[in-house]
Amino acid sequence: MNVVSLFQAQADAQPDAPALIEGRGRHRRVTTFAELEAASSRGAARLHRLGLVPGDAVFLLVPLSADLYRVLASVFRAGLVAIVLDPSAGRDHIARCCAMRPPDAFIGIPKAHLLRLMIPAVRRIPRQLVVGGWAPGANRFERGEGALELVAVGEEAPALLTFTSGTTGQSKAAIRTHGILAAQHAALSEALELGPGQIDLATLPVVVLASLASGVTTVLPDTDLRQPGAFDTGPVLEQIRAERPTRTAASPAFIERLLEAADPGELASFERIDMGGAPVFPQLLGRVQEAGAQAFGVYGSTEAEPIADLLASSLTETGRDQIRAGEGLPVGRPVPHVDVRVIRDRWGEPLGPFSDAEWNQLERAPGAVGEIVVAGEHVVPGYLDGIGDLETKVEVDGRRWHRTGDAGRLDADGRLWLLGRCASASRRPDSVIYPLQVEAALSELTDARAAFLEVDGRRIVAVEGDTDLRAIREAVAWADLDAVESIEQIPRDRRHNAKVDVPALRALLLRSRV
Repeated sequence: MNVVSLFQAQADAQPDAPALIEGRGRHRRVTTFAELEAASSRGAARLHRLGLVPGDAVFLLVPLSADLYRVLASVFRAGLVAIVLDPSAGRDHIARCCAMRPPDAFIGIPKAHLLRLMIPAVRRIPRQLVVGGWAPGANRFERGEGALELVAVGEEAPALLTFTSGTTGQSKAAIRTHGILAAQHAALSEALELGPGQIDLATLPVVVLASLASGVTTVLPDTDLRQPGAFDTGPVLEQIRAERPTRTAASPAFIERLLEAADPGELASFERIDMGGAPVFPQLLGRVQEAGAQAFGVYGSTEAEPIADLLASSLTETGRDQIRAGEGLPVGRPVPHVDVRVIRDRWGEPLGPFSDAEWNQLERAPGAVGEIVVAGEHVVPGYLDGIGDLETKVEVDGRRWHRTGDAGRLDADGRLWLLGRCASASRRPDSVIYPLQVEAALSELTDARAAFLEVDGRRIVAVEGDTDLRAIREAVAWADLDAVESIEQIPRDRRHNAKVDVPALRALLLRSRV
């Protein structure tokens, strides 16, 4: 087995169909499925000639581009392990990751090779390759000829390591095997209904892999996506007009930005828009529907993508009343490829091992709030060297469950509702309030952006700009707030010390330009 066989099947079925489209105008470049297959064969042969053998690790610093997927396909094809991390996390983070799993090779764009000057751990990597240009002392990845047949590996062979930032503790590396990547493709392709003939505007790398394996044409946005709520919309809208994408999967911030910038009818080619990676509120789902596309909210996590999805049209007025009453944010029914349970919230406390009978005793009844746990073939079962397993994994009669760290509930109809991060809950003897309870309710009750946080034991809602703070407090009286304040009134040192739903507050800070 090798996950690249999924790409190979598309090259056999539709060799001349566009797999990847990047750039625009005279800089537009198209890579067909046959060309991707040939490039991966040449790239794998290049890596093999440099002495890399199956199981060796390759550290990649290549932005979202056709080059990234040519390199990934080459690495997977050769039976190597791709190491991918967020360079914005800083030099210390990169050095720690390189120490946890020392890479056998480094492949980066020319700018990325500046890290060799700044980080000794990167400089010590024995093989240095550059893609898309030139760098001193580095081999050109594209140079050379030859071909390498698909290296057969077992389903348990590691294919991809992705590192957490370590901002809330020690960095850990999620291990995805070839079997997990194949299972993730199956789960995503079914949940997102991927298939040949579709054109996807890509913003999420994991979806691009599933799209390539499903025969979908992928358009790579010609913009910097590091701030999805503040990207340059002009080039992307130009691509949309030229390529006529039929679908996209993106963060809510990206879609909101696109909706604000587009002229009426400019997004008419989209038949389906999936949003995930952050809470997807009903108002945004409604705006997408008004633009003419089917709107879906997708819930998942780094270790389990996807978990559940919600079709906007299935959200009733009764459901929205429940949101306003603080019952959380609906994220839909679990996808067929995952098992979801809600257990008693014991986040921060190691659990198990359990027998099935003991595990069943922890399960919460429908409607009761607790900790969301998941299991399935596409769920990452563990981390490199076991770092993080004790806190996030539970053994149950030989099956491993993943603790998402999210609080939620399953209603009587089997739909999943989110309430926020377990660790961000405000706990008092008479009540427990999770951030998303408040933020989802306020998304229905006001146009102002609001984030729930706890500072020095005080429950506070931080609000963007001028609005009726008293009315907001009254609207969520059930949350027993101590204050509602404009974001500008909260000193920076108090923001850093707060127990906070970080994604919500970051979005608020970005929008309010504070």
